[in-house]
Amino acid sequence: MTKLDEVKIIKIFQQSFGKKSKFVPEDVEALRIGKMYLVTKSDMLVESTDVPHGMKIDEIARKSMVACVSDFSAKGVKPLYATVSLAIPRGFSKFKIKKLALGFMKASKEFGVKIIGGDTNEGKEVVIEVSMFGVAQKIVNRKGAKINDIIITSGPFGYVSSGLKIILNHCKADHNFTKKSKKQVFVPIPRLKFGLVVARYISSSMDSSDGLSTTLNEMSRQSSKKFVITKLPSQLDVKKFAKRNRIRFTDLVFNGGEEYEIVATVSPKNLTKIRKIARIQKIPLFEIGYVTKGKNVIYQQENKITTIRDRGWLHFKS
Repeated sequence: MTKLDEVKIIKIFQQSFGKKSKFVPEDVEALRIGKMYLVTKSDMLVESTDVPHGMKIDEIARKSMVACVSDFSAKGVKPLYATVSLAIPRGFSKFKIKKLALGFMKASKEFGVKIIGGDTNEGKEVVIEVSMFGVAQKIVNRKGAKINDIIITSGPFGYVSSGLKIILNHCKADHNFTKKSKKQVFVPIPRLKFGLVVARYISSSMDSSDGLSTTLNEMSRQSSKKFVITKLPSQLDVKKFAKRNRIRFTDLVFNGGEEYEIVATVSPKNLTKIRKIARIQKIPLFEIGYVTKGKNVIYQQENKITTIRDRGWLHFKS
């Protein structure tokens, strides 16, 4: 019997909904109502799989909201409202409840999202389900990449996967790198402001929280184009960490996850505008490749071409 993973489980549910359920994977769901779209997104945080050792209670609450905010960011849509449903273990202290509530309150203010309700239940571990809602005239899809578009990311990759290896596998790193990597694990920054401004200039976009290789392959597949990567969106200290711990540098960059960056394609004529926006907002923009005719994602070095497979995070398999 074939072992089930997240994708296969989702397909079983989709098939059960009937032929009229034409599901196309997107970061958010957009329902047309008159001239506008109602945009919504649900995401679940489970303590045993999503909360690494050392994460504070208020950071857990914030991270549960970051996941949805990041998806809205990639679509160029401002989230307005949220509902929060909780499963809390029996014996969870009043102090922890207050810290959890404080985390939601701070995140609500940080992202400008009003929490309007939800549900509370008892469970064996902390489980948080966040649903967010907004409205828009249009969204940026995953499938709009055009030939000759430039592929960009709103920040570097590799720090989160490095931080998780330091926390979970006790990999060696100097103090500054450890501090920097752990901060990106515990306090991820979704690029909401950047996503809202650049939406009019980009042709396709996707949140990268399941890993860069997953994101690039999904955008390539939906756009029916080849994505050629010529520069890795990372920094020298990540490469040094990989070498010190005998880890493949490309694995840290492509196959991590939990990195809430925007991956997008942009026409060369709009690239100057994107660069200016990134400079004003102090976004560490990376231009990592280009779109061309064909299929798949390849990493092109000087005399070597490697196909980048989808090896990002996948529940029940990763």
